[in-house]
Formats: sequence, structure tokens, C-alpha cells
Amino acid sequence: MWKSGAERRTLHFHLAGINNQNFIMRDEETGSWWQQVTGCAILGPLTGRCLQAIPWDEVTFAVFKREHPRGLVLLPDAGSKDDYAEADWEKNVADYPTVTPIDPHDTLKPRDLVVGVTSGANATAYPWTTLAAQNPILDSVGGTPVLILLHPDGRSLRCFDRRIGEDTLELFLKTGTDPPVIVDGKTGSEWDFSGLASSGPLAGRRLARVTCLKDFWFDWKTYNPGTRVFMAGLAAPGR
Repeated sequence: MWKSGAERRTLHFHLAGINNQNFIMRDEETGSWWQQVTGCAILGPLTGRCLQAIPWDEVTFAVFKREHPRGLVLLPDAGSKDDYAEADWEKNVADYPTVTPIDPHDTLKPRDLVVGVTSGANATAYPWTTLAAQNPILDSVGGTPVLILLHPDGRSLRCFDRRIGEDTLELFLKTGTDPPVIVDGKTGSEWDFSGLASSGPLAGRRLARVTCLKDFWFDWKTYNPGTRVFMAGLAAPGR
């Protein structure tokens, strides 16, 4: 998700095409083309400019409603309902062949789902199957200690920086909790799915969010060619 502004003006975007099965958006004001996954202009007067990222979530409506009971919901435009994709569009897209080269050394298939995290020039891909089996994952990306946390609904995902002040926390999932509760092994403080400590010595403190992207492996590695792959507790090279 990006702020829709550049060069001190608001831009208005429309779908212009597909590049490597990733959306290309064209702004009305300059005609520049922007890559969805990076937020950067790849053609036109604003080539090389990048939109500013803003915090975003990928959670179910149930999680959103629990945390924001007065939150607003954007409804579909009834007059354009025929233009919307079908509910099972992801299943249909999964049958399309990928257009990026397949590396025979890859440990993942092109359409395997991963959770991608970047820190500076460093990137790590966490296979969805590994996260589901080893939830949560504690790791470090480019010197940033991270927590990758999957909700019990199997769909909602959040990533956090594990540092509070100068301390790096060792966090564990409290068995049988829904919503999930994370426990700090050193102080016994408990943290909720929003990253807020609800009890213990660190009550009231909040973990900083880390941007993470659920993506297909072929797409993630295309835009993060130096990524590593986290596998079953081990950080392995991406090749």
C-alpha cells in the first residue's frame, strides 16, 4: 500500500497492464507507469521515483472487526459489479503459467506462497508451509530481529521487530490461545496480536511493526533476487 502522491501532488492511478504477472499502474497526471510490488515508476517522466509506503494489514474481516469495532468497510460499486473478479479468482490465476525463468536449483515452486521481509539491502522469504508448521518464527533480517506471527485462522499475518529498547525479546506462542497470545521468555509479559503487551513487567509497551508481504515465490524473487529462504528453522540461500 502506497501514498498516492509524488512531486508534491496527488496522483490518480489506473490499471495499465501486467509485468511479470504484477500490476502496472498508470497515473493520469504524468502518464508514468508504476510497478505494484515496488511502488516505483518504471516508465515516463517520473521514472525512478518511488511512492511512500504506508502501514497495512493482511487480516480477515473477523480480526479487523474485533480490533476496530467502529471501522468502516469499503463496499463494491453496485454499478460495476460485472467488472470485479470472481470470488475464486486466485484459484484461476494459480493455473496460469509463470513467465519468469525457473531456476532448477530452487527449493520452492514458482507459485509457492512465501512471506517476504526486507531490511535495508537484505531480504528473506519465509515459506507459508514452514510458517504454518513453526508458528511463530523468530529470525533476523539485515540485523533486525523479527517475529513472523500467523493467526490461528490460518490467514491473518503480522510481523514485528522484537526489540524493546536495547533488549531483543525471545517470544513464544501461548498454547491454545485465540486470538494468539505471545509470551516473553525473560519477563513473562504477554503480548496480543496487535503487538501490545497486555500484562507483565512490559505491560503497555508495543512492538514496532515490520512490513511483510505474502507473495508467490516467483514474484518475490524477481524483485528481491538476492533473497534467502528460511527453511525449518534454518536460513538457507535462495538458490
